[in-house]
Amino acid sequence: MKNSRRLFLLQAASLIGTRAVRAQQQEDATFSADVKVVNILATVRSKKGEIIRGLGKDDFLLSEDKRPQTIRYFSQESDLPLTLGLMVDTSMSQRKVLDAERSASFRFLEQVLREKKDQVFIMQFDMAVRMNQDLTAIRGKLEHALESVDTPSRTELSMQNGGGTLLYDAVIKASVDVMKNQRNRKALILLTDGVDTGSEQSLPVAIEAAQRADTLVYSILFSDSGAYGIPFGFIGPDGKGVLTRLSKETGGGFFEVSKKVGIDQIYGVIQDELRSQYSIGFVSDKPVRVSEFRTLQLATKQKGLVVQARDRYWAAR
Repeated sequence: MKNSRRLFLLQAASLIGTRAVRAQQQEDATFSADVKVVNILATVRSKKGEIIRGLGKDDFLLSEDKRPQTIRYFSQESDLPLTLGLMVDTSMSQRKVLDAERSASFRFLEQVLREKKDQVFIMQFDMAVRMNQDLTAIRGKLEHALESVDTPSRTELSMQNGGGTLLYDAVIKASVDVMKNQRNRKALILLTDGVDTGSEQSLPVAIEAAQRADTLVYSILFSDSGAYGIPFGFIGPDGKGVLTRLSKETGGGFFEVSKKVGIDQIYGVIQDELRSQYSIGFVSDKPVRVSEFRTLQLATKQKGLVVQARDRYWAAR
């Protein structure tokens, strides 16, 4: 009788222990599924525009929707893999600057691409959006694709149905079809005058697509001053505001080619910035019940420094 009772108690204890382990495993699984790390790439500059390196985790202040957050992950590594999209405006308004853009892009790829680590795709947009080269780490393929980047032929223009320049649609396509599925540091580099005259979607939708894909947008305004004008002082569309907003809201940078600042110099600044970013990760103190955008505020404790980073992120269930 005693043995039977002892056996019963042992079996009961074993059953309770098994259930406890299963319950704990379920709790752990739920916790793991709910915990989502939000990553932010940030560049810090002085008031003079110089890149500031060497800061630590404790030098930053981070908030989500004005609630302070704890930075759990932090690094500044120049060796992290890059996933880049080189996007070239090939509309007729760009035909006089296209050769300069193409030549500078060749040199940029030579300097920035590490064939065993980084990946780049090349896309052109005008009255259509075309992927010239899918993501690859092979420089030869990218150079060949750059050679094919060109304005529409007369035949293509004659067959145009509707049209204009599909800048916003191109950003959306690159973000949704390519960048959304990538994990490394991600950035789109736009070579354009910033004028969109035919996209189905709007600028806010394009910005949202890049934000959802955690992708920075670097805009290089390179325009032909006579492309939209005629003598007598007619001034065409101004894409500067568009590109400034697109870059600022995604955490990238805006640059303008001028007589004082050439495209090669701009590419050099972008390369330096991409290799000098702080990678900051946190887990929100507010569980995600409904998918939504949440605002971010990232600053340094040291006054006088400017932090360049996205100001919101998509919190998905």
